[in-house]
Amino acid sequence: MEQVRVMATEVIPIRDGEFQAQVLEATTPVLVYVWADWCGPCRLMAPLVDKAAQGWAGRLKVVKMHVDENPELARLYQVEGIPTLLLFREGQLLASSEGLGTKPAEFLTAHL
Repeated sequence: MEQVRVMATEVIPIRDGEFQAQVLEATTPVLVYVWADWCGPCRLMAPLVDKAAQGWAGRLKVVKMHVDENPELARLYQVEGIPTLLLFREGQLLASSEGLGTKPAEFLTAHL
């Protein structure tokens, strides 16, 4: 029986040390969801990010970074509030959005 390779549709948790390989060197665009477990709006955003990961499967990688556990990247990309969405393509930051104002699917459609 031939195996079929399926692209992952889950949101992949990453840390500062994995950012280079998982985001900057990725061959597809990458949506980075910056969040914290104590953040109420982040809990509302999480299912929307999961849905975007499923809807864009095969065309986009979706990762999440806990802001408190990854302060260096939060500082580098000037994350001042959460939830924050960062969109990268070919190692470059294309767009960012802070707060619940923009749904992930709308954000992706507007920038990809």
